[in-house]
Amino acid sequence: MEIKNAKIKDTMLGIEDHGIMTFMLHLDYEGSGQGAGGYGLDAPIKQNGEFWKRVGIASGMNLIMEILKVVGVSKWEDLKGKHIRVRAEHNHVHAIGHLIKDEWLDFGEYFEEFKTEIEPLILKS
Repeated sequence: MEIKNAKIKDTMLGIEDHGIMTFMLHLDYEGSGQGAGGYGLDAPIKQNGEFWKRVGIASGMNLIMEILKVVGVSKWEDLKGKHIRVRAEHNHVHAIGHLIKDEWLDFGEYFEEFKTEIEPLILKS
């Protein structure tokens, strides 16, 4: 794993083709690139043991807020063009960090903290 500087070339916040609310930060390393994200910001709801629909969850909204905070912006639209640091391997971005301050958002640690919330929600009938 290495720490390197990146520029957020583009972003995506929306529903991907399987119906999951997600995000992606498209990173530019000056000559190569990588995506950070792809995590679900919602959870499935089951009713009578069957999938019913997906709904947004607090940890998903909080993750968006944490991304904005660590990058140092107040709106998703302002992420594009910002410079950040990343802790990454060839095929996975583990964390994003503020370019100057020692502030990091480690995605694995974040989801470990909220793992009980992102399990499927079950409605009692």
